[in-house]
Amino acid sequence: MAFATRMTQALRQHWRHYLVEAGGIMAFLAFSGSAAVLCHHPDSAVARALGPQEWVQRVGVGLVVGSLIAAMAYSPWGKRSGAHFNPAVTLGFWHLGHIATADALWYVLAQFAGALAAGAGMHWALAPWFDHPSIHYNTTKPIDGPHGWALALGAEVLISSMLMLGLLWSLHSARGKKWTGALAGALAGALLALFVVVEAPLSGMSLNPARTLGTAVAAGEAPHLWLYFVGPLGAMWATAEAFRRYRQRRVLAARPPRYPDNSPM
Repeated sequence: MAFATRMTQALRQHWRHYLVEAGGIMAFLAFSGSAAVLCHHPDSAVARALGPQEWVQRVGVGLVVGSLIAAMAYSPWGKRSGAHFNPAVTLGFWHLGHIATADALWYVLAQFAGALAAGAGMHWALAPWFDHPSIHYNTTKPIDGPHGWALALGAEVLISSMLMLGLLWSLHSARGKKWTGALAGALAGALLALFVVVEAPLSGMSLNPARTLGTAVAAGEAPHLWLYFVGPLGAMWATAEAFRRYRQRRVLAARPPRYPDNSPM
């Protein structure tokens, strides 16, 4: 079957799932951008209530982001699409054979399209507050300094590997398999909340090439954009490959998930 035919058939069969992926990252950028304004902008009553310490303000953002990711993962359509919302996550699952090539490409296209649309929308909706230095259009960028890019790249690799490993463990391990329905979404949400608090000062906490590109295009600047592609994509692919090599028997025995999930809701 020609590749174009496979792409067309996949679109006809799973277009709703692709819309879920686009909508998921749009929701992520909308909520994270709004939370950044509420928790960081000096004119915000929420920011004043949280106090002047930035890490406390980041706790507020982290709770919003983590709760949103968990809620979307547990939603009916999030369960059907797999709630990737991230090209790097899709790449890792594609490498393990959990998603067909045509579906993976549509997922990635949908994720980038959703991120670009949301980035432009939030830039317009929050224009009076988005350009404040404490928010900086919700973009991700390395810390200042001659080696800031290297520190940011290392941090992105670390958190991307941790997220992918956590997802694979929750979906494949004998212990995690019993709790897949309740564990994967909660674990992803908890990790993202933790990363916002701990890692965000180093790189902006991207994990997601589409998320970074969407805000960078809207802001009209992309400082070290390449590292937000190389870091998450490379780390999640490498983590998936390491998992495949060292846990192959368990992965095969556990009937790994397939995306999109076409089972009845």
